[in-house]
Amino acid sequence: MNELFGRLDAWVDAHFDEEVRFLQALVQVPTDTPPGDNAPHAERTAALLAGFGLEAEQHPVPAAEVAAGGLQSITNLVVRRRYGDGGPTVALNAHGDVVPPGEGWLHDPYGGEVEDGRLYGRAAAVSKSDFATYTFALRALEALGVPLKGGVELHFTYDEEFGGELGPGWLLRQGLTKPDLLIAAGFSYQVVTAHNGCLQMEVTVHGRMAHAAIPDTGVDALQAAVVLLNALYAQNALYRQVVSQVPGITHPYLNVGRIEGGTNTNVVPGKVVLKLDRRMIPEENPAEVEAALRRVIAEAAAQVPGVRVEVRRLLLAEALKPLPGNRPLVEALQRHGEAVFGVPIPTSGSPLYTDVRLYCAQGIPAVIYGAGPRTVFESNAKRADEHVVLEDLRRATQVVARVLLELLSA
Repeated sequence: MNELFGRLDAWVDAHFDEEVRFLQALVQVPTDTPPGDNAPHAERTAALLAGFGLEAEQHPVPAAEVAAGGLQSITNLVVRRRYGDGGPTVALNAHGDVVPPGEGWLHDPYGGEVEDGRLYGRAAAVSKSDFATYTFALRALEALGVPLKGGVELHFTYDEEFGGELGPGWLLRQGLTKPDLLIAAGFSYQVVTAHNGCLQMEVTVHGRMAHAAIPDTGVDALQAAVVLLNALYAQNALYRQVVSQVPGITHPYLNVGRIEGGTNTNVVPGKVVLKLDRRMIPEENPAEVEAALRRVIAEAAAQVPGVRVEVRRLLLAEALKPLPGNRPLVEALQRHGEAVFGVPIPTSGSPLYTDVRLYCAQGIPAVIYGAGPRTVFESNAKRADEHVVLEDLRRATQVVARVLLELLSA
């Protein structure tokens, strides 16, 4: 097998310039979510894959479902490659949707510029890079021309930023796929086997508008919202006392990411909307977390006469807990990761939440591994000048190709 692993590595090296151009082409088609008009990127990706002889099934999500999810268009892609009987079907999943670029960029967020061994662009690291990792790992595997058993599926989906229910969740619910094992987009220096859950809620504080010259005739929704915010932020101090036993995950925490309200500077605000994000460690019970948070909000609102509060759940993403069947993936990725990168590749948890939980909920053992640095912060993901180190991309492609060969070798 060592001779075959060497041939895989050599194929990736010989085709790496082509892989970089493929990633550049993916970055150059925006997939800002919101607004979430992502079908054009899927069409472009399918055309590029066809150029490699890889036929991508295009599965458009019905417009009504997309609109209900707060997006504009989604077409999920599935590439199926079948080999001999008797082996597992290994799926490789990466998402193409991404948050808007924001400000502060020194590089064109849609340029795919390469500088000092880094490729810059929105989604260059999370996770269009793994469109490239997985596509070229598959191509390297098939270029060997050796007997294989089982199969490989590429799942390129477009709803991770809004929870994944219209991405992998939709493919699974429609019965369009049921792989035996899954590797999902991640970074190169650890195999992630667990991650946080996430509860997102919208809290609307209703007061009563009034002229600022006669504020006593109104009920200030913003002042009431401050009472709620103080109560919510006080929870973060308590959350620090709840410590996860999963390496890489610390404790629960809460973030208020968006505040909207008021009509003008001379008007007492009659309505304020808060959107909050509560990260849940794997040991927590989501139903209990939501009930406790609603109780904190209700008790704070009760301190302000004349205020009415509505609470709406936006997202409930379960935490990822490892399934016993993931050991072949974990062990193979660790072994080949250390061989290629020259450093031990530990298992860890992640404070993020991902689409992987949707596969595990269907009993599909899954891990997170792909191209990228040791931490999300290093990659500038969701910040200006997001990038992937090209050497990490090359080596991660070799690691995934080796793992596929080991799992599917006849």
